[in-house]
Amino acid sequence: MLFSTKDTGPVADAVKRHWVDTRLPASLRPYARLARWERPIGWWLLLWPCLWSAALAAIAAGNGWPNPWHVVLFLVGAIAMRGAGCTYNDLVDVDIDSKVERTRSRPIPAGQVTRFQAKIFLVLQCLVGLIVLLQFNLFTIALGVASLVPVAIYPFMKRFTNWPQLFLGFAFSWGAFMGWAAEFGHLSWAPIILYAGGICWTIGYDTIYAHQDKEDDALVGVKSTARLFGNRTKPALIVLYALATVLFMLAASLADAGPAAFAGILLGVLHLGWQVVTLDIDDGDQCLKLFRSNTTYGWILFAGFVADALIGWL
Repeated sequence: MLFSTKDTGPVADAVKRHWVDTRLPASLRPYARLARWERPIGWWLLLWPCLWSAALAAIAAGNGWPNPWHVVLFLVGAIAMRGAGCTYNDLVDVDIDSKVERTRSRPIPAGQVTRFQAKIFLVLQCLVGLIVLLQFNLFTIALGVASLVPVAIYPFMKRFTNWPQLFLGFAFSWGAFMGWAAEFGHLSWAPIILYAGGICWTIGYDTIYAHQDKEDDALVGVKSTARLFGNRTKPALIVLYALATVLFMLAASLADAGPAAFAGILLGVLHLGWQVVTLDIDDGDQCLKLFRSNTTYGWILFAGFVADALIGWL
């Protein structure tokens, strides 16, 4: 039975007293945790490149705002595919997760959900993502299907390279193509450069996140940029965030953006700088807090892009 599960409590690093744990029936909670519904930061981080791209496309097209229907589709798609990605990742990593303190309470290693049940849930989430994808033009549909390649590869990279965060960037920044393609039916240099900037940003924020697990990762042989950079994490973040900023500015310029877009990017620099200055790589709780703060960074850039589109339209 798909919903024949046992609820042994929330995942260790989940948001406390979330609606998943207080409102959902007990039989559904393990699936919500498998999809990380109690941790919305993941789908926000997947969504932001889509929305940034849609906003830059609005600027380039002379529209006053991103296509609202596209925004809704990207939101639903990000939630569904982030959940599917997490479910797939947990199926691949169950042996590793059972050995790491922060992850051994996840639904599969904790015995809340069987592997078969997780596979069925994965298919259901992918079907939702497919329904969303089919609402776009053929070029965007093809791009969406192509995104499955970096998604499929990513969970295995931590076994072979010190740069799994780079491969996460390949997957999580894919939305930089999608917003533009949905508007124009093709790509240009602006979304390509935006994609490159998103990869640098992703490596940065996920390095901060990975510092939570570095001791356990060393014991089980999992590789990460957190372990690679070590005490040089702050200088590495400065380089990564600086590259992301330059690339975002270049993408905005190629989309014919005006002052408001660049003001948003520069305001975002202050937020990224705060992350670097505040970071204590040995404080797991603070690393999680700084990681989650990238939702704020996403809003800052998006607000600047939308304001610029509106100003240009007026």
